[in-house]
Amino acid sequence: MKEPKQLNVSAIENGTVIDHIPASNLFKVIQILGLDSINNMITFGTNLESKKLGKKAIIKLAGIYFEDDDINRIALVAPEAKLNIIKDYEVIEKSVVVVPDEIRGIARCVNPKCITNFESVETKFRVMNKKSVSLKCHYCEKITDQDHLQIV
Repeated sequence: MKEPKQLNVSAIENGTVIDHIPASNLFKVIQILGLDSINNMITFGTNLESKKLGKKAIIKLAGIYFEDDDINRIALVAPEAKLNIIKDYEVIEKSVVVVPDEIRGIARCVNPKCITNFESVETKFRVMNKKSVSLKCHYCEKITDQDHLQIV
């Protein structure tokens, strides 16, 4: 019997691994975090087998750590993602992103008539559903689902 091949993605010395991203949302995560314009080493894989998601994606970022706003952005497009903080090739911290109850200033309202789209007003949403991510605008009460979400 032939041994199955094993492909390894190189370990990172210091940085962050974002795991359990829905495969279909990998490039959304890359875009909202601005990863296409940084010079750090980035390794990503997509359509990897996952018991929980069916197909998942993973991103390894050398020398990059995220602030709360960035973690909230990740949560909006990958609500079950896991973050692993790496120091000296060891995982020193594991966390699951959490969709907060309220989102401020990181998403755009889909209602073109909403005051936030033509006045200098910070957007504010109440999270209606944390699993499939839907947001209700504080100002116009329009509900935005994950498929129509625009991250700023």
